[in-house]
Formats: sequence, C-alpha cells, structure tokens
Amino acid sequence: MNIVNENIDNGLPFDWGRTSADYAKFRDIYPQEFYDKIVNRSLCTAGQSVLDIGTGTGVLPRNIYQYGAKWTAADISENQITQAKTLSQGMDISYYVAPAEEISFPDVSFDVITACQCFFYFNHEKLMPNLYRMLKPGGSLLVLYMSWLPFEDKIAEASEKLVLKYNPDWSGAGETVRPVAIPDCYKEKFEIAHHEEFRLKVPFTRESWNGRMKACRGVGASLSEEEITAWEAEHKKLLTQIAPEEFTILHYGAVAQLVKK
Repeated sequence: MNIVNENIDNGLPFDWGRTSADYAKFRDIYPQEFYDKIVNRSLCTAGQSVLDIGTGTGVLPRNIYQYGAKWTAADISENQITQAKTLSQGMDISYYVAPAEEISFPDVSFDVITACQCFFYFNHEKLMPNLYRMLKPGGSLLVLYMSWLPFEDKIAEASEKLVLKYNPDWSGAGETVRPVAIPDCYKEKFEIAHHEEFRLKVPFTRESWNGRMKACRGVGASLSEEEITAWEAEHKKLLTQIAPEEFTILHYGAVAQLVKK
C-alpha cells in the first residue's frame, strides 16, 4: 500500500510492504538497554493490556512479550502483519491490519499504547482523540524512536550518503540526538510524564548493516527494483572498503511517556 505524505520524502510514495521480508530479517535490532528503558518504568509488564500501533513486523511486542503484558498490535501494511504473525508463533499476540487513525477498540481498553519508530507518520488531529478514548484513566502513551547518528559515525554517514545518491528526496537523513517531537494537539489531553534520550552502540555485520539500510524507507520501500539492485551492489562494495566484518553503529534512542489526564 503506497503512502504519500507531503511532509515526508518530498511526497515521494513509499510502501513498507515492499520491504517486509528484509524488514523482518534485519530490523529487529533494538538492544536490551532500549527495552529496559520501558520495563524499568513499569510499562508493558504483567497485568497490563497494551496496544502497539504501527507495529510493523511486531518487533516491540515480540521482544517485550516475556514481561507478561497482553499485547494487541496493528499496522497499515498487510505484508508487515503477515511477517509479524510468522515471527510471533507461540506468542499470544493479536494482530490487525489497520491504519493507526482507524483502529477501533472499546473505550478504556488499554493500560498502555505504544508507537515505536512510527509516530511522525500519523495524522495526529485524528489519532489523538482515538488514543485518548481507548486508554484507561491514567494510562500511558509511550512513543519510542531509535536512529543512527551520521555526524558521529563514519560508516553510518557513508551509507546515508549513498541512499541520498539514489533517493535525493529521502528526508530520513541527518539525524541528531533530540527528544521525541510531540504535536501540540496532545497537550490538552495528556501530560508528558517522562522523556529521555540516550546513545546506543548497536552491533552489525556487513550483511546485517546492508540489510538494515536496504530495509529503510529511502531504499527498499520506495526505489524501483533496478535501483535497489544497483544501490545494494554499490553499498556492499562500499562496506568492504570502509567497514570490518563486524562493527557497531552509534545510534541514539528516545523515549517519551505521555499520561492521560
């Protein structure tokens, strides 16, 4: 399903379903420290009902499942949900195909609603009232994000420049450490109880970093098959020149907890 947002990639269409196989294989990369930031705040743990919006391949519910929460998850892409179900075999996670703005569960259904790596894609004027309605009194909206730091990591910088060579409209470049951006429309119904930004060293091999970059919006979700093939050949050659077989990429993580008033 093509998504077009004039504020993202200069309006260039992208479709996460096109990259679902690579997404499932190469984007489950959050280190344990990232998940610790969540559970150490007593969120997404036993006794809680959690909804994950924009779940993709279910990375968040799959990796926090062990802490005992009851998970429901949804994504706009049917291909992403298909991968999520395959990867979640043996786990009691309920998956749905739906845009975040159209998810419909009864009022006060969830203790926590999570949005990982996806919050900036949504129409918040439509989404916010829906999230508020589905959260229990005092419930939390947890917004999460992680990105490489191209100005601090040379391998990340080189890979990012290659994406821009093939896709100059890609707006995912140039990240720096910053808090999660929360639109003004949330201020009336929620209060920010906590936010935190932290650096992370994430391990990769040449193969897994190539896969991670290929599965980004600027490559696998938007380029033609011919362009993807050419980009990947050039990227693999680049990595043999600038990266050892195993290395880390400097990232930052950001967490914002909003509590329903």
